[in-house]
Amino acid sequence: MEQTEQELLADLRLLRRSLRPDDVEECTVKEPLTLGQRVADAVVSVMGSWTFIIAQSLVLLGWIAANLFGAMHRWDPYPFILLNLALSFQAAYAAPFIMMSQNRQQDIDRKAAANDYRINIKAELEIELLHEKIDQLRAQEVLRLTEAVTRLTELLQESRKERLSDRTDETGEVAATTGSGV
Repeated sequence: MEQTEQELLADLRLLRRSLRPDDVEECTVKEPLTLGQRVADAVVSVMGSWTFIIAQSLVLLGWIAANLFGAMHRWDPYPFILLNLALSFQAAYAAPFIMMSQNRQQDIDRKAAANDYRINIKAELEIELLHEKIDQLRAQEVLRLTEAVTRLTELLQESRKERLSDRTDETGEVAATTGSGV
């Protein structure tokens, strides 16, 4: 491994150690909600339900029917200006509650995303460390295999030399016995 790669891995290890669990925020630990946050969440949870939509639709239909058919002596005639004012008033007060609740949820999501990012960084560093360990093991294995091949090559060469020397001895002895017997 090159020197720059080793330095980079050392830096990554230092970064990994600095991101230990004490730095990572727990998602399960919740901060206590203020009264305004609790009210905003309650209003939004009610206004965002089917029960509220159905109830409001029934009230609106009742209001319109009562004014169209004269049950209430037409106290809010056809353009339903009073109804329009009531709905505008409701929307004007509902919007800030919805925004407060969404802002709080956005803060929670932002913290969760930051936590996920830290966890991903740690996972990446762990993977990098595992790659380094695997590379070291592979280098050791290649070294052992190279040594084994070298040893086997030496043994093979010694074996060939012994065979050649045995053949030379056999042919030399055969020639000597044939020459002395004649």
